[in-house]
Amino acid sequence: MHSFGYRANALLTFAITILAVICALASVSDNFNSPSPSSQVQVLNINWFRNKPDGDDEVSMTMNISADLQSLFTWNTKQVFVFLAAEYETPKNSLNQVSLWDGIIPAKEHAKFNIHTTNKYRFVDQYVA
Repeated sequence: MHSFGYRANALLTFAITILAVICALASVSDNFNSPSPSSQVQVLNINWFRNKPDGDDEVSMTMNISADLQSLFTWNTKQVFVFLAAEYETPKNSLNQVSLWDGIIPAKEHAKFNIHTTNKYRFVDQYVA
């Protein structure tokens, strides 16, 4: 007969093996998901454009942001962080990026949206002499 220690060891080893197999299957199952999010942004209006005294340019705009991000949600997704960035070129820099808007999508039910908004963050191009 096996002692209590041998039986506890066998039970614990079996439980850990089953847990490892389930974790491996869960990890592999998420690799078969091929998300296909879609989005569209329309600039509806330039509210104002300012040339500031220090040489910076600042823009405020009204936008329509529509997106369908439901395919990003799987059993392993708690929330999705979304942001809208503007990219543009200047004579000094080949790539400038400015964040205009962001949001957190907490659940799949909220992942299809259409927002009419102004830029959440200042859109400033810094003039460098």
